[in-house]
Amino acid sequence: MLRCYTQNNGQLVEVAWGLGEARPALVWIDLLNPTPEEDAQVEAYLALTVPTRAEMAEIELSARLYHEDGAEFMTMTALSSVDAEEPLKTPITFILKRPVLVTVRYADPKSFHHFTIRAQRPNMLSSNSGEEVMLGLMEAIIDRTADALEKVGDEIDTISRGVFRTTGTVAMKSHDLQAAIEQIGRKGDLLTMIQESLISLGRVIAYHSALDLNQKKLAKDPRQRARLIQRDATSLGDHANFLSNKVTFLLDATLGLINLEQNQIIKIFSVAAVVFLPPTLVASIYGMNFAIMPELHLPFGYPLAIGLMILSAILPYLYFKRRGWL
Repeated sequence: MLRCYTQNNGQLVEVAWGLGEARPALVWIDLLNPTPEEDAQVEAYLALTVPTRAEMAEIELSARLYHEDGAEFMTMTALSSVDAEEPLKTPITFILKRPVLVTVRYADPKSFHHFTIRAQRPNMLSSNSGEEVMLGLMEAIIDRTADALEKVGDEIDTISRGVFRTTGTVAMKSHDLQAAIEQIGRKGDLLTMIQESLISLGRVIAYHSALDLNQKKLAKDPRQRARLIQRDATSLGDHANFLSNKVTFLLDATLGLINLEQNQIIKIFSVAAVVFLPPTLVASIYGMNFAIMPELHLPFGYPLAIGLMILSAILPYLYFKRRGWL
């Protein structure tokens, strides 16, 4: 899908640009799951080569940040479907060839949708050039990431309160702790993806700022916006790292509680085995088929054996209770 935008008094305006039509004055070309024809159309318009999906997925720094054909090629890792059960990582490439920005992506993060809506409203965002559009998109990604971190933090607090509650039976609590481990694992995976996204965003903005400073082309206002974006990315990265440490602690605590619950169950079985061992011994003795066993001929032999078995079971139980083992 090919979306094209021009600007009118700093406001984004979407325009149609079909294959073979006249070239409009654009500031932003958004390629979402582009076809080969759409790639060729943009390449002919800007005299550059649009990277393929395989090239965008490469992790080498030289393949993600480079200058070619008079344009800056910057690829970052973004998150998509953050609110879904399985968030996705997706590469997004920013191609800045002043005054036009080209974005190449194979997913549709909500940050792009939110930025587009805001930029098309009057007096909301300045979009006079492709560079301002790129910085606005990065700010939208930062805002979306901050919302995701806030939500993850609240969910981690909820899981923590559930893990450290003291009510419930042993079996029920053990089942709840196993479910909590699954939730903790999902939050840990999401935090890892958020950290990766923030690191890649920080690299992109640092590369853009350094390149433009060397070429003396970065205006004062975009430079300040770039610094704010980099600072916000660093701050959110620190917060994500804090939440990751909290998740690690919560996972260790949950595993420890599960071990305690399992040890409690094993202790109950061990105590039961010790309690029933003496009665079993008494019953085994008087179950032997020897000819000479004086107690077998006593009229009170049976009640005596029953009494011994009950007494031998009660005494260990009282001893364990007194020692606090039960």
